[in-house]
Amino acid sequence: MQMKFIVDAQLPYVLNEFLKESGVDAIHTDNLTNKERTTDTEIRKIAHEQNRIVISKDGDFVSSHLLQKSPEKLLWITTGNIRNKELLDLFRKNINTVIKLFDTYDLIEMNNTEIKGHE
Repeated sequence: MQMKFIVDAQLPYVLNEFLKESGVDAIHTDNLTNKERTTDTEIRKIAHEQNRIVISKDGDFVSSHLLQKSPEKLLWITTGNIRNKELLDLFRKNINTVIKLFDTYDLIEMNNTEIKGHE
């Protein structure tokens, strides 16, 4: 099954473009009607309806994932503030690992130095 992602507003649109160029089905909140004003509830709903993995820096998604299993799958970016180029380099180096980890984990955390799956 092909991975499908929805990229949250605080992550750059260029990440969405990179994912698409990598052959991954991806949408960014900028593609949605409310753009950067798309609520977390709307993002969770789209993720559920379209079977998408949320990519976000927002800890609120971690809480809702752990407490309500919504979103069902989450890639949590904990890099802090980094340049877009550095973020894209992280994804370039690690996208295959991330995809593979989603076979086992529903919550994956990626920071500047490691990627880890959480039970």
